[in-house]
Amino acid sequence: MADQSIPEVRTPEKPLDDGALRNAVIKEGVSRRRLLGTAGATGLVLGAAGGAVGYAARPSEATPLASVGADEAMFHGKHQPGILQGLQACGHLVAFDLAAGAGRTGAAALLRRWSQTARRLMAGEGTVSGDTDVARDAGPSSLTITFGFGHSFFARTGLEKQRPVALDPLPDFSSDQLDKARSNGDLWVQIGANDALVAFHALRAIQKDAGSAARVRWQMNGFNRSPGATAHPMTARNLMGQIDGTRNPKPSEPDFDRRIFVPSSGSNDPSWMANGSYAVVRRIRMLLDDWENLSVTEQENVIGRRKANGAALSGGSETTEMDLEKTDAEGNLVVPINAHARITRPDQNGGAAMLRRPFSYHDGIGADGVPDAGLLFVCWQADPLRGFVTVQRKLDRGDALSTYIRHESSGLFAVPGGAAEGEYVGQRLLEG
Repeated sequence: MADQSIPEVRTPEKPLDDGALRNAVIKEGVSRRRLLGTAGATGLVLGAAGGAVGYAARPSEATPLASVGADEAMFHGKHQPGILQGLQACGHLVAFDLAAGAGRTGAAALLRRWSQTARRLMAGEGTVSGDTDVARDAGPSSLTITFGFGHSFFARTGLEKQRPVALDPLPDFSSDQLDKARSNGDLWVQIGANDALVAFHALRAIQKDAGSAARVRWQMNGFNRSPGATAHPMTARNLMGQIDGTRNPKPSEPDFDRRIFVPSSGSNDPSWMANGSYAVVRRIRMLLDDWENLSVTEQENVIGRRKANGAALSGGSETTEMDLEKTDAEGNLVVPINAHARITRPDQNGGAAMLRRPFSYHDGIGADGVPDAGLLFVCWQADPLRGFVTVQRKLDRGDALSTYIRHESSGLFAVPGGAAEGEYVGQRLLEG
């Protein structure tokens, strides 16, 4: 998966020597993770220049952070963080509406604050002021913070001429039962980490940074399996118990960037969206009581894959190509014509593809004893009309899974490319 578009992830296997550590302190400060990873070996006890007091300085005998805490995603880069990284154990999705009168100037100041906070927290540092200390003892834990703009953002900031055509509202689907209060929004923030306290710390910081410039429109919390919980890395399972994400596009594929990211030139999108992507966010409730009443065989026919290992019903392993024409002894298709895995295949949708990075959610059990649980679906694509909309229209026409799920909220957001050193996210739009 070597690809220049993948942000560098710093791990404990890449320690700094004494000189490099001193230079890091002089040039940019040193994160908690970076200092802890070297302090035991060098005996140095250094504070982080510009870092939050108490976050970077540790005794020389401190035990280096474990791998989960030490992993660090980079804030600055070609693309925003939170797109190309693997699934994270904890997540928060939050939409904000700008306050009346905030306008373009207020939005720019907010994105500048948010970007500074995101950069510091992703490096394992505290906020500039008023840090809550919730994550004081943890490392970066693969924290990523991602920012996007909704359709309504451009009217509120007087930037309608810069609104991408691709951000036009999604069409209505027959499976939709959408709560408008929990859909869309001027601004969208995705927070992911492999530690729940680190993720909450970031959520709280982002909320506090909003101040009077924006108010929370809706917020959703999700989770995935924790790193190291299985004997070896594997595709995630959802709350239906199915392996979910087998056919996700991979950065090693030659057309990956074309399908997932807006090109830097030759695109109908405005120039500020270069190297960005479009995120479709859907809260999909799973009707688990109905699903769990099915036999395993019935569940597998709905999905088109084996529940135990994710293999297609046509045979082989999880990664074996599905044989759509294979029939049984009675001449019936082995993979049913309305199976979810058949309908969603790119070769059944004109090549439409999305990079899926979902979280599961569970918001309690109602008075009727029914769990409010399902999937916080997040998918990325260069063009939502050719990606999500194409596939969802196909699903609307006869997906066997639609009986067991309900789409309850929705949003579409333009996520600009990553911020360069010295920039904040969205600067090319807000100051262009």
